Amino acid sequence: MVKIETGIWIDAPVEVCFDLARDIGVHTQTTWPFTKERAIAGVTSGMIGDGETVTFQATHFGVRQKLTSLVSEYRRPYVFVDSMQRGAFKSLRHEHYFEPSGSGTRLRDVLYLEAPLGPLGWLAERLVLRTYMRRFLEYRNRGLKQLAEQRIAPQRR
Repeated sequence: MVKIETGIWIDAPVEVCFDLARDIGVHTQTTWPFTKERAIAGVTSGMIGDGETVTFQATHFGVRQKLTSLVSEYRRPYVFVDSMQRGAFKSLRHEHYFEPSGSGTRLRDVLYLEAPLGPLGWLAERLVLRTYMRRFLEYRNRGLKQLAEQRIAPQRR
């Protein structure tokens, strides 16, 4: 199992950041375009909440995959956790933390993932998946930052 942590500061209130992060449309809009990620089951639009599931379909490493996640922990506007129920990994848990900081919000992601296939999966985690998933999260968070700050900009004028 590997643990990946990322963080970004967003010049927007914590509630705005939290709600954008759990918005299914925003999620698919802020992921890498080449993955063609889309929600196909469960909550497929709007904001996902406590106890709800979503199934995403996307292409990673040239393979179309499905991943179903359950929002297993939810404390608005400070934290939500989604846990993989079905998918390509042996396990995946994504913790989203939102901390008010000055006039904005510190967003911190902690992702735990475990690949299948025993020793081969262990190697894949360390040689490929750690970097790939870190970049995936960082790309998404930059998109989230841009959307949140654009949403708030007209209110600050």
